[in-house]
Amino acid sequence: QVHLVESGGGLVQAGGSLTVSCTASGRTLSSYALAWFRQAPGKDREFVAAIGWHGYTKYYGVSVKGRFTISRDNAKNTVDLQMNNLDPEDTAVYYCACDAKRVLPINYETYTGGDYSDLYDYWGQGARVTVIS
Repeated sequence: QVHLVESGGGLVQAGGSLTVSCTASGRTLSSYALAWFRQAPGKDREFVAAIGWHGYTKYYGVSVKGRFTISRDNAKNTVDLQMNNLDPEDTAVYYCACDAKRVLPINYETYTGGDYSDLYDYWGQGARVTVIS
């Protein structure tokens, strides 16, 4: 069992930066693919970013590419999402997730197996990020 807890959400002005973090307990994350998703009010859950066990394989959603960076520290059992040049459209609850079946994430851009989020086995409770203009 993996228990994920997000932190670092909050209120930020448009154009600003914020980092949300996810800490795991119950099992080491070093062998698993990790990801961030988000869900805005009234919208479906959206893929944000994913990272492989070694930190080199990374995928990003179209709307955040070039602005957000995912990283991980296996020694600390954490995964971070650094968000730059934030826009009110980035307002959402951000969730970290763990795919305990794979060391590398499935490529989001080429995945055709259905809902990409279904690949992930464990989820945190979410961190709310609000971007004001």
